[in-house]
Amino acid sequence: MPRMLLHVEGFFVLVASLYFFWFLDFSWLLFLILFLAPDLSMIGYAVNNRTGAISYNLFHTYFLPLILLMIGHVSQAPMCTAISIIWFAHIGMDRMLGYGLKYATAFKDTHMQKC
Repeated sequence: MPRMLLHVEGFFVLVASLYFFWFLDFSWLLFLILFLAPDLSMIGYAVNNRTGAISYNLFHTYFLPLILLMIGHVSQAPMCTAISIIWFAHIGMDRMLGYGLKYATAFKDTHMQKC
């Protein structure tokens, strides 16, 4: 049951992100260019599993895009807002597809498996 909730939550985060991106009339070209950018964090796995898990998890939790969204709102910086929404969409898609946060043991060991 918890795994299904994470999939559904991811779906709604993705849909809400797409809606707000459209509503705020941001560039879809920017969306396409940056949508997979958080996956660059997997480069940490070239060092070792622990470093890879830390870097991947840092860029696949809602914490940093939420901070960026607040910065964009407070400073009225639309680019920060656009990037944060793209980031939320990426994380939502990952959760919807069943990709979870990583454990340091191996790339395929995720929190979605523990649900």
